[in-house]
Amino acid sequence: MCLIPDNSIDLVVIDPPYNINANGSGGAFGKEKRSYHKEVKTLSDGISNTVLDELVRVMKKPNIYLWCNKNQLRQYIDYFEDIGCTTDLLTWHKTNPVPTCCNKYLSDTEYILYFRRDGVPMYGTYETKKKYYVTSTNKADKAKYNHPTIKPLNIIENLIINSSKENDVILDCFMGSGTTAEACINTKRNFIGFELDTTYCETANKRIQDIA
Repeated sequence: MCLIPDNSIDLVVIDPPYNINANGSGGAFGKEKRSYHKEVKTLSDGISNTVLDELVRVMKKPNIYLWCNKNQLRQYIDYFEDIGCTTDLLTWHKTNPVPTCCNKYLSDTEYILYFRRDGVPMYGTYETKKKYYVTSTNKADKAKYNHPTIKPLNIIENLIINSSKENDVILDCFMGSGTTAEACINTKRNFIGFELDTTYCETANKRIQDIA
């Protein structure tokens, strides 16, 4: 991301690693099947404020959507409100969450934080500006693109429509299987994306080629 010029990005839409406490609670799969938790913890400590500093540097004005879980709300809100941004909280509620509910609430809600600085306009329509979505887990997309945390395309498209114009430049530096890229193509925006996992990168490239 250090190669991106200052003040060159109109909107950031990202789904960075969640800060997950993988301690084995929930009870869906039993203790004997929890060998993956060490790996999950390694990959899921969230992102640091240093990454947020870089995102602010490349944006023309702070204008950013971040998918997150409850453990990251305080970090992101504190960071962006300290630099003068306003906050909106959007949610995606799943009607068929994984039944991990032993001594905890269901993991049926994901959060989308939207931050913008004064002077950043909003667009969109009555239909695109809803603050919450209620759907089933998008199993078909998970299977098609082989990505465990893929987000619904229609939600990403609405975020882009609401906070950018045609031909604007959208950045997703955690692009996974390429949902934001497809949403940008569908809404006539330009797109910059990064992905460290080579398998997901290949999936995203094929996805882009298929619809471009």
